[in-house]
Amino acid sequence: QVQLGESGGGLVQAGGSLRLSCAASGRTFSSFHMAWFRQAPGKEREIVAAISLSGGVTYYAASVKGRFKISRDNAKNTVHLQMNSLKPEDTADYYCAAGRASLSSIWYRYECDYWGQGTQVTVSS
Repeated sequence: QVQLGESGGGLVQAGGSLRLSCAASGRTFSSFHMAWFRQAPGKEREIVAAISLSGGVTYYAASVKGRFKISRDNAKNTVHLQMNSLKPEDTADYYCAAGRASLSSIWYRYECDYWGQGTQVTVSS
């Protein structure tokens, strides 16, 4: 069992930055690929970024590539999402998720085993 808890959301002006963190319980964190998803009001959940077990492989959605960076610290059971040059369209609830499936399964089929409760990000224009 893994419990995930996100933090770091808030209100920021367009062009600003936020760093989201996700802390995981348990001793098997390094056994999970990790991902960040987001869901804007009235829209479907979408994957934003994903990172492999060791952090050596990362995926980004086209809409955030070059602005967001996902990283993980297996010693501290944490995964981060550094978000720069934020835009109003980045406004959403952001969720971290953990999955044992392959990174591509997580990316294309959202096959995650555990989800956090989410943290809200609001970007004002």
